[in-house]
Amino acid sequence: MSTPATRQGTIVAAFGRHYEIELAGGALATGYPRGKKSPFAVGDEVELTPDGQITGHAVRRSLLYRSDAYRQKLIAANATQLLLVVATDPSFSDMLLSRALVAAEHQGLTTTIVLNKSDLSAALPAARKLLAPFIALGCRVVELSAKFDPSPLLPLLAGESSVLVGQSGMGKSTLTNALVPGAAAPTRELSTALDSGKHTTTYARLYHLPHGGTLIDSPGLQEFGLKHLTPQEIEYGFAEFRPFLGRCRFRDCQHQAEPGCAIKEAVAAGTLHPRRLEHFRQFISENRHGPY
Repeated sequence: MSTPATRQGTIVAAFGRHYEIELAGGALATGYPRGKKSPFAVGDEVELTPDGQITGHAVRRSLLYRSDAYRQKLIAANATQLLLVVATDPSFSDMLLSRALVAAEHQGLTTTIVLNKSDLSAALPAARKLLAPFIALGCRVVELSAKFDPSPLLPLLAGESSVLVGQSGMGKSTLTNALVPGAAAPTRELSTALDSGKHTTTYARLYHLPHGGTLIDSPGLQEFGLKHLTPQEIEYGFAEFRPFLGRCRFRDCQHQAEPGCAIKEAVAAGTLHPRRLEHFRQFISENRHGPY
């Protein structure tokens, strides 16, 4: 990809239109894109000129991002694993989990749900109940307390390029600090009045893990739009729907009020969770009509 006048490296931090790039040998450089747009993400393998202009990136193996009707927000490039971080407290959105799972399925990422703050035992049953539909469809869930012991997650990290995604206040930065000695990712007290965390990570950063693999900590988010996906891609992103696709009476079945819908029949039979069908219908409605 490079010429004698350019250098190659990996973006390890993104600050708007400025990037921190790790060059071969571990040296760090700063870079910026050619135009006004910022088409790069943490994890991108790029080439840059001696003065720091990024001239392009290598073919991506994956690109995790979210989008609405107006813009796209890149999260991480070349990740292999999505770690969806939720917590017993504050409460989390199961719909946001479904959104992220669809995006991960579209990019071929393996997914693990990390239930943090498991030491808060009083809130644990409610969190487990909210996760029940995802456990039923086979999602891997790891319970831990990042504050006291992140070790349950360690076997899943070696050799992977993992990206942490979740709402503010779930403990992503605390988990990063526990997994990466010296990371010192900023943490703050939670905003209990709003039942959500204050945004503590304002940019994405890639860390090298002590036992191999990399970890990308991303800013907390409250929305995960899927405007970049077609209705068919959203449907396929619900992995548990796949055995029933093509079995509806109507080829273009929307799994709404149509008779002979295999998905609705599976929900009625208890094979599929009704909450997941609610999520699917919401995503399809947004995809076609807004707000995303």
